[in-house]
This record gives sequence, C-alpha cells and structure tokens, in this order.
Amino acid sequence: MNSNKGNDEIEESLEKIEKNEERLKVIENIKKNIANNKLNSKVELNDPVMTEEQREKIIMNFDSIRRTLPKRIKRWEARKIAKNYTKLFNFGTTKIIGLKNLEAVKSSGAIITGNHFNPMDTTVIMYALEKIGKFNHLDIVIEEENTLMEGQFGFILNNCGTIPMSKSQAYLENNFMPSIKRLLNNKDMILIYPEEQMWFNYRKPRPCKIGAYHIATKFNVPIIPMFTEMREIEGKYDENGFNKLKFILHIMPAIYPDESKSFREAKMELRDKDYQMKVAAYERAYGKKLDYTFEDRDIAGLVEDEEYLYDKKEVKGRIKSSKNNSEEE
Repeated sequence: MNSNKGNDEIEESLEKIEKNEERLKVIENIKKNIANNKLNSKVELNDPVMTEEQREKIIMNFDSIRRTLPKRIKRWEARKIAKNYTKLFNFGTTKIIGLKNLEAVKSSGAIITGNHFNPMDTTVIMYALEKIGKFNHLDIVIEEENTLMEGQFGFILNNCGTIPMSKSQAYLENNFMPSIKRLLNNKDMILIYPEEQMWFNYRKPRPCKIGAYHIATKFNVPIIPMFTEMREIEGKYDENGFNKLKFILHIMPAIYPDESKSFREAKMELRDKDYQMKVAAYERAYGKKLDYTFEDRDIAGLVEDEEYLYDKKEVKGRIKSSKNNSEEE
C-alpha cells in the first residue's frame, strides 16, 4: 500500500472542506491584533453596539439579583435551558483535571476566571460546577451589549444569572458592585473572563485585565483560575467546516488576596499569578512554551494537526497522574 498516496488523499479531502467565511475574517482580525500587540481587542464581526438610550433603558434597571417572582421564574427557565446545553456539549466528552481544587472552595463565594474562545465555552465551566452541586450558584459577568442579543441565546444571556458590565459609572456603583457583594455573600461563584473579548477557538491564554482581581480584593474572596484546553476530533467537522473539539478543563488551586499589601499591590499580584497559572496550564497541556507568534494551528479546528488531535489514552494518563485528578467518564 502506498502510504504517501493515502496521506495526499487525506490532505486533498481536507482542503475541500470549506470554512465559514465570517469565521475566517475573524481569524484574520486575530492575526492583525496579535501583530499589533492588541491581545484584548475585539475581533468579532457585527457585534451589537449599545446606545446611551438603550443603556438607560436596559442596563440602569437591570435586576442582577432577580428580586421579583417573574424574574426568578425566567432565571429558572434560562438555567434549565443552559443545563441542557451543558450536557449536550460536555457530557461524556469533556474531561476535568483538578476538580478537587473547586470542591475545596465550594462553601465560599469566589471569582472564577477562564480563557474566552467560544460562545459556548461557559458550558465547560458550568459542567464542572454541576459536578460539585453549584450549577445554580454560578453567576456570569457579561458585556452590556450581550443583553441586546435576541432569540433563545439572548434569553439565556439576559436571565441565566448574568450580570452586565457597563461603561456607566453610576450603574457600576449603584447596581453592579452591590449585586456582586450580595451574590458573593450568598456563597455564589462569579465567572469573569479577564481577557474581555472572545477570540474564536484561540488556544493561548491572553493577558488579564484588572477587573476580576479588583473585585476579589475588594471583597476578600479567592480567585479560582481555570484554563480550557481544546483538542480536535479527527475527521469530524462542525457547521463552519472546522474540526469538532473535545475540551479538557484545568482547574488550578485557588489564590487569595494578600491582606498585608496595599489594595493596588494585592489586586495586581492576583492578576499576575492568575495569568502565570494559565500560561503554565497551557504549556503543560500542549507541551510547548507560550509565545504570541501566530500559527494557523493556534486556532483549534482550523487545520487538522496530528499534534493537537484528541488522544483518549494520553488524556486519561494525564488525569490519573495529576495530584488533583478527577476522571470524568
């Protein structure tokens, strides 16, 4: 048998799989931002833009606590839908390394941070929260523009324990921060993406903005660093022409604000530690040092690279060898 001929046929068939043009334009934006060292800048196309009138109407009166019965019913409905999506995207496929690190702080309020690469990446973290019985005690900080989205996804973003982050200082002081305080006092876990902008299927951790660490320091709660590793499924493709993916969630030990330091020093130290832990998780997961030189395989699913294919035995070996191992079948 001519193995070279077989490889050529595989490569030819892969070239015929058309990629979604919008996704390719987003990837071009990622390349440009990396070249210009803008690692937290927006790359998505046609995102909604909030006007001052919309901000006054929607955001200033946003009920993050869900004080009324109709709001609580909508939250219940939205979480039910989100739980179904969580099972659909993760059950039996997503693996978790370090679940015990999450269990160790389940009895207190905390800030969870993760890398932001897909509209459904939150379900990976929800999957972990469900494992420790905290699914209904997860709240998610979102961009205020996300409240403008329509349809079922918009319903979830407006009702599933979400808290919009706004440019309005009055909202931040009178609504956002008091809501955060109350939720943390209720022993909720609040998910914040410190990279700010979603970069489609981008594997690498990016520098963290200070907001999550400001909150953790202000309310003296831990940060739970998380990092999601993405692995391609060989020969299987999604509706955009990209390889389907399996996820491995790395949960690192919680880190705490240093009360002996000034407020500014403490929150900056938290930020730096969290980023360093995400970098270390990336380097362990992929077996390579982090740098921001762009390669096509930095986008999960763009090219079917043998080095990044999902290997069940290899992943199981890593889970078993982890001190904080949690095997999910």
